[in-house]
Amino acid sequence: MNKLKLLAASALLAAFAFAPVCRAQDSSVTLIKDATILTVTKGTIEHGSILIKDGKIQRVGKDIKAPDGATVIDGTGMYVMPGIIDCHSHIAVEGSVNEGSVAVSSMVGVGDVINPEDIDIYRDLAGGVTIAHVLHGSANPIGGQNQLIKLRWGKTADELKFEGAPLSIKFALGENPKRNNFNPPPGIPQRYPESRMGVMDVIRQAFVDAREYKKSWDEYNKRVAAGDKTAIPPRRDLKLDPLVEVLEGKRWVHAHCYRADEMMQLILLAEEFGFHIHTLQHVLEGYRVAEEIAAHGVGASTFSDWWAYKMEAYEAIPYNAAMMTKRGVIVSINSDDANEARHLNQEAAKTMKYGGLTEDEALRLITINPAIQLGIEKRVGSIEPGKDADLVIFNHHPLSVYAVAQKVFIDGHLYFDRQQDLARRAEDAKERKALIEKEKKAAEAEKKAGEGDKKPGEGKGGDKKPGAAGKDEKPKDQTKPPQADQVATGARD
Repeated sequence: MNKLKLLAASALLAAFAFAPVCRAQDSSVTLIKDATILTVTKGTIEHGSILIKDGKIQRVGKDIKAPDGATVIDGTGMYVMPGIIDCHSHIAVEGSVNEGSVAVSSMVGVGDVINPEDIDIYRDLAGGVTIAHVLHGSANPIGGQNQLIKLRWGKTADELKFEGAPLSIKFALGENPKRNNFNPPPGIPQRYPESRMGVMDVIRQAFVDAREYKKSWDEYNKRVAAGDKTAIPPRRDLKLDPLVEVLEGKRWVHAHCYRADEMMQLILLAEEFGFHIHTLQHVLEGYRVAEEIAAHGVGASTFSDWWAYKMEAYEAIPYNAAMMTKRGVIVSINSDDANEARHLNQEAAKTMKYGGLTEDEALRLITINPAIQLGIEKRVGSIEPGKDADLVIFNHHPLSVYAVAQKVFIDGHLYFDRQQDLARRAEDAKERKALIEKEKKAAEAEKKAGEGDKKPGEGKGGDKKPGAAGKDEKPKDQTKPPQADQVATGARD
């Protein structure tokens, strides 16, 4: 029966999760015509067209004729924008997003645990998201390595990964990494650090170690280059290797933070060791130190209006993104949540109300700006010839609350089509119902078969007195209630 249930459940899950378009619709040449084209960087083109060839945008403009054999999409009344880029996501991760057992977990990587079957990939895709920056969690002052993916639903884990994107790593400041409000299980000691100053100490000591480690390798490589065959290489340290890449500018730092004082502490520490912070993530008090953030050349990836969900978020304001933008900071709006990612276009639109950003400035927050923060702006983030054909077609202006994504292209392939999705729902519901009925009938048949195998009188109480134990039967142990200290010290994250 267990095997039957597992088989039926697997089939049910497959019917649910893979009911959407399972593989991209392939067409080497596609023309989207007569739409309003929101290029983001080159203005808006009314009644414009986009010619896609071999996964790239070939032409953008008016009166573009379709080549022979091209797929033609009528965009009349529609709006086309670049694919939305989510600079802070945790989708598509198999298991925990945190390796929280140590303060420095730079040796682990999210890329090793990408789950291509996570249904959130498809759901976010349906909201117009084409790229997600999947970060390690914030349990560590120095966390694990991040992974940038394109939401190529139906592809393998490796095929989701954005080819050639800069390497990156997660840092974290504040409540999450100091963890003094996280109680470990009984017998497990509290992990260092337990204070904000301890968080900075962990980061500083890690870079002291990384600098010495780099020095030892530099000396070894120098001796080898000079022809010294007796040189012995230093012991490889997988924890320090990524930090050396940070010092060399080969791996970009994205730092979780909330408070203005901590942002400045990390910026000063980075200047001390000669590396660069590429984005401050969340950065809810960024408006207080916007000029300093801009002067350091740090990007800011924030929420639209999340506030007061914990103490260090209490001073957040919805004007944050607009205030930083007007002071020269490259700002993006991110989700940090699979459901939030489904309407990032509306989150960006809030900056027009809170701060008075223009339509183009609001659109930049979810397109070219996160592309710049991630080092991929030469390939994505705007509609220009030569860039990847990552595009979203909306039925209304994407900053409208009425806007719904109709089609989503990645590399010129159609990965989401709303009409096809709607058409399949009745078929999927029918298949799920059939599978459930099949499982019920199998369970009933097994139950009847089990009753038929019982001997007469088996399973009945016989002549036993109520409450009396049998001759060879021991009274069952009573389940003990949980102890108070177990309840109080359960592991939390």
